[in-house]
Amino acid sequence: MRARYGIPLGVTAVGAAGLAYAAGFEVRSFRLRRVEVPVLPPGMRPLRVLQVSDIHMVCGQKKKRRWLQALAALRPDFVINTGDNLSDPDAVPEVLDALGPLMELPGAYVFGSNDYYGPKLRNPARYLVERARGRHGLNGNAPVHGAIHNPWEELRDCFDTAGWVGLNNARGRLKFPDGIEIALTGLDDPHIKRDRYATVGGGAEPGEGLSLAVVHAPYLRVLDAFTADRYPLILAGHTHGGQLCVPFYGALVTNCDLDTQRVKGLSLHRAGGRESYLHVSAGCGTNRYTPVRFACPPEATLLTLTPQE
Repeated sequence: MRARYGIPLGVTAVGAAGLAYAAGFEVRSFRLRRVEVPVLPPGMRPLRVLQVSDIHMVCGQKKKRRWLQALAALRPDFVINTGDNLSDPDAVPEVLDALGPLMELPGAYVFGSNDYYGPKLRNPARYLVERARGRHGLNGNAPVHGAIHNPWEELRDCFDTAGWVGLNNARGRLKFPDGIEIALTGLDDPHIKRDRYATVGGGAEPGEGLSLAVVHAPYLRVLDAFTADRYPLILAGHTHGGQLCVPFYGALVTNCDLDTQRVKGLSLHRAGGRESYLHVSAGCGTNRYTPVRFACPPEATLLTLTPQE
């Protein structure tokens, strides 16, 4: 009898322990990653960029709010928010409270699908099935009937009032007291087909010292376009780093058509004989209906941009 039931009970116990760890500890084990990227023109001073992404705020997440507030002590040169701030239509005040100290710094933002629409309960196994079938998350489709409208307009207005530059299918600039100026080009979320590259395409303006590209979901069509237009660095989020990863193996899904080897961190993207650095943030939150992370802690990233050799 012991041999018959011992192994199944042991597997169940290990699974329960893993779920408890993923939901009770790792999902709140916030990390800061530091990355150097050689993309600046020769002779330009280094710039420090704090990227925050996929906050997915739910009312009452006090530890997440305090951690985000504390990031302002890093004093980056500027902040890039790559979207999906919300996972609760009532959480706009808490997002603004969490980001308040960072909004005192220069910054820019794009939105993700969860800024526009509330999440729906969904079987996580469907992501694996869709991946196997060659479909990727929503596969670039807009939400269907019954989607909950999030108050993204309020979020946008507060970001704009703070001086952050909106980059949803738009271009913008950040200027610093020492005379340095960088150009930014952004897209609205490709995950729900809000991207309009034709409105911002063409690459850097003549004489621009540094131009960066920003988007929420790193779909290949977007990465190819940015790379073809010679942007040296593309910043994205959306993937949650895989969220539930296999130790010593990595992510199983990316929720877009990006390969799992580049689900988070710094990599190179090549298209049309050119290449760009791509940085994908694993983000610091989760969908409210799947509040777990495993082998993929929540994060923000401090990128130090350095001169090219």
